Amino acid sequence: MINLSKLFKNDPDSPERLILPTLPLRDMVVFPHMVAPLFAGRKKSINALTEAMNRDRNIFLVSQLNPAVEEPEEKDINAIGTIGKVLQILKLPDGNVKALIEGHVRARITEFTKHEDFFETSVEVMTEKMVAPADGEALSRAILESFREYAEINKKIPKEATLAIGSIEDPGRLVDVVAAQLPFRNPEKQRILEEMEVEARLNHVLELINTEIEIFRVDQKIKGRVKTQMENVQKKYYLNEQMRAIKREMGEEETDRDELGELEKRIKKKKMSKEGATKAKHEFDKLRQMSPMSAEAAISRNYIDWLLSLPWYDKSKITHDLDAAEAILNEDHYGLQKPKERIVEYLAVQALVEKIRGPILCFVGPPGVGKTSLAKSVARATGRKYIRISLGGVKDEAEIRGHRRTYVGALPGKIIQSLKKVGVNNPVVCLDEVDKMTMDFRGDPSSALLEVLDPEQNSAFNDHYLDVDYDLSDIMFITTANTLPDIPLPLQDRMEIIRIAGYTEHEKYEIAVRHLIPKQIEANGLDKDYVQFTAPAVYKIIREFTREAGVRNMEREIASICRKIAREQAKDRDNKKKFEIKSSLITKYLGQQKFRIGYAESTDQIGIVTGMAWTQTGGELLCVEAVAIPGKGELIVTGKLGDVMKESARAAVSYVRSRCEALNIDPDFYKSLDLHIHIPEGAIPKDGPSAGIAMCTSIVSVLTRCPVDRTVAMTGEITLRGRVLPIGGLRDKILAAHRGGIKKILVPKENERDLAELPPAVAKQLEIKLVDHMDEVLAASLLTKSVRISSSIYEEKNINLT
Repeated sequence: MINLSKLFKNDPDSPERLILPTLPLRDMVVFPHMVAPLFAGRKKSINALTEAMNRDRNIFLVSQLNPAVEEPEEKDINAIGTIGKVLQILKLPDGNVKALIEGHVRARITEFTKHEDFFETSVEVMTEKMVAPADGEALSRAILESFREYAEINKKIPKEATLAIGSIEDPGRLVDVVAAQLPFRNPEKQRILEEMEVEARLNHVLELINTEIEIFRVDQKIKGRVKTQMENVQKKYYLNEQMRAIKREMGEEETDRDELGELEKRIKKKKMSKEGATKAKHEFDKLRQMSPMSAEAAISRNYIDWLLSLPWYDKSKITHDLDAAEAILNEDHYGLQKPKERIVEYLAVQALVEKIRGPILCFVGPPGVGKTSLAKSVARATGRKYIRISLGGVKDEAEIRGHRRTYVGALPGKIIQSLKKVGVNNPVVCLDEVDKMTMDFRGDPSSALLEVLDPEQNSAFNDHYLDVDYDLSDIMFITTANTLPDIPLPLQDRMEIIRIAGYTEHEKYEIAVRHLIPKQIEANGLDKDYVQFTAPAVYKIIREFTREAGVRNMEREIASICRKIAREQAKDRDNKKKFEIKSSLITKYLGQQKFRIGYAESTDQIGIVTGMAWTQTGGELLCVEAVAIPGKGELIVTGKLGDVMKESARAAVSYVRSRCEALNIDPDFYKSLDLHIHIPEGAIPKDGPSAGIAMCTSIVSVLTRCPVDRTVAMTGEITLRGRVLPIGGLRDKILAAHRGGIKKILVPKENERDLAELPPAVAKQLEIKLVDHMDEVLAASLLTKSVRISSSIYEEKNINLT
């Protein structure tokens, strides 16, 4: 071990040269008489501490010249450091080591000894040059006084440290302990450590303490001034003034002036409406008077940027070639003749007049029939840019009209935002799902759309954020909806409704062959020459795996088949084989049949009538069953029917009772018989006015014991006098009947105008009979023969309906 008694005496005749493990320190300087905790994470540092513990606990502590050096070499270490003793060492869970070390005496490196695992140096103990007793006493008192003053204003120094320092008599030790306590930088501390003349060291530390006291007082003075200013003005204003002062000193203030100058040039250059230009200039004058970093300046700047970014008079060139437009519509969509004709008419009028102020087109139809894609095709056909704005779930009026600028995070409405994005003021704007807007305490967005879609008002649309009139009359608005009743009536008044009911099986087949199959083959990385879908396979997908008016689910099923083919192809890339998708392979790729198509009954039966219903996925055949059982004249209606269908059943029974004599039915049948009408698939809710004549026919069949012709399907509502009223969705209903093998269809006479919408190929294969009264329905649907019936179901009576 080191002869500490000899070292502490600083004997000038001491020849002590020691070979010690050396620990380079990154961020601290250890003074003699100082106890400090150290954390070692580098491998060499840990090895040096370990070696010191294994020898005699003595170690040489020296600071690095550059703390950022991870693996220091000889040139990276100061020559003068402190010999210390390891008091305690503790290994941490993360592999680092914590050590408690006490400094003893200054020493200088004389030589680096070679050791691979840690630094080891030969050090020479340095001798201090003592100060004269009188000078040392005077300087010590001055340092103690200054240190106590510093400790009073800096609360971070504990009182115990001040008391302990006051008891030190040796000037050299005193100055070292004080230097260790003060927040000097490491280079300054190293300079103090290297100073061997105690008097010079005392003077230097005294000067540093007084400087720290002065800095602390100035800092406190500045903070006090800032606090006073913050009481009178906002905190941000003070910070902005500070920033401006700093920029002025650094010569950077001109940057803000340059930005304002550029902004002013943009305002003068931008073509805006007269009101917009006036508003932008007024806002710019306000911005010039504000601090650039204030919140108000940011709001004004954003507002000016919005005014400058809008396409006030920027237009895209519109194509007026009707033949090309029609060709594009036919290329993108198969069928949909009526919507296409109306679109071409719209474009024709627009080509002849300067600005069209006609109604807004609204495509109404089930999901997947191509409403949104049709709007996109209109944009392509006219050469306009396309914007789609989804209104589903929008419940805040500000989504349409924008927020007022007084709100935090205010923005213009969706219309203005979209125009900024697209860069022209005459695009095609598709307002999608206009029937799915809702209303709450934040306003009614559908009412806000009235001004947007009204051709007489939208030339001066006022967004709350812009607060200036903006011309929307050059925009071609197209709206889409699934159901018409969900669109508010005032909004419907602004629009021309074009119904897209759905596609026939033949149309779905053509769409699949022309569009969907090539699209999915390409999307899944397949070669169109090696993948073929047969017609029966496509029809099987349509009939057994989808139930929809559109083609969205059919595309998903085709995509599923293409993915499975791609999987097979990827396994054997070298052997490229052809895939012919036949009807028999559909089950292999898609699994078992998902939907059952309604078909006509296989035999003529009593009380079973084939009706026709409309759903959002298209037409369906509806089986209506009725039985008569002994009872007290109750009417039982089951099948989860709505109020309209229940009322139709009661009206049918009342009609039959009023016609008992003509139908040769016992007038008192209702006293001894209960009638039970049932429509299968009871888990599915059903409602509507189109099953009245079907239920009436079923009741008459049961009471007269006459079978119903299985090849006949019917639709229509019944009145108490037997009149047959018109219904809706006739096209889809007839298509469903044709698909189900029906040969003859009974249709209300007032629906004759709807027959023009039928595909000619379907109309030729059906016998469609127009009926105006229930007697015509019974004559066309019941298979007449002699049967007997009376008030008792066991007695018989002759009846002839012919």
